[in-house]
Amino acid sequence: MAEQSESPTKSVMEKIIEKVHHHESSSSDSELDSDKPDPLESVKAKIWRLFGREKPVHHVLGGGKPADVFLWRNKKVSAGVLGFVTAMWVLFELIEYHLLTLVCHILILAAALLFLWSNACTLINKSPPRIPEVHLPEKLVLQVASALCVEINSAFAGLRSVAAGKDYKKFLMIIAGLWVLSIVGSSCHFLTLFYICFVLLHTVPVLYEKYEDKVDPLAEKAMVEIQKQYAVFDAKVLSKIPVASLKAKRV
Repeated sequence: MAEQSESPTKSVMEKIIEKVHHHESSSSDSELDSDKPDPLESVKAKIWRLFGREKPVHHVLGGGKPADVFLWRNKKVSAGVLGFVTAMWVLFELIEYHLLTLVCHILILAAALLFLWSNACTLINKSPPRIPEVHLPEKLVLQVASALCVEINSAFAGLRSVAAGKDYKKFLMIIAGLWVLSIVGSSCHFLTLFYICFVLLHTVPVLYEKYEDKVDPLAEKAMVEIQKQYAVFDAKVLSKIPVASLKAKRV
């Protein structure tokens, strides 16, 4: 009888041990599966991206609040910025209001209101208004100046390499870009051109981020075709242009 009573308890214990081992093996398999890279992510990483970028659009735009504004992360802020710039463009371009006149009128109105408010407060025995002290932080000014200095130096370095006749491809790109810019500048004012660029910054990045999987294959085909045409142009024209050797340049 004792042996018969022990046998069912042993069988129950064996079942429990088997379930525990099965649970441990399944959990270890799931951990191994989680450690394995996702094939979809690896395929997405290998997809050709516009301009050869390897980072998200938000990071390409510099990250932070400016990128959030351009990508409409906060729709109220982005709409407010776009509405303010649109109002300024309408005021200066369509109504033909001058910037210096606008600044002077705003300062006159602000100074008159504050002057009258301060005198009125002294007459009715109330505390005068607290006018805040406005000052630019030195750190911000230095950061902006440093960023502008880096960009200007890189532009000068690019122009120097183009002027030295070392890179025909960059030379043609700069000539074509300046030619297109001259055509656009002759048809519209600088303020209108600035407004168009601003609107494009508020529309193109967010649309590209939304449809990048459809845009990138088309851009890849276009880049391949451009490279083919450039190779033909290089073989027929650029390769026949005599280039002085390094020794002759040194002499």
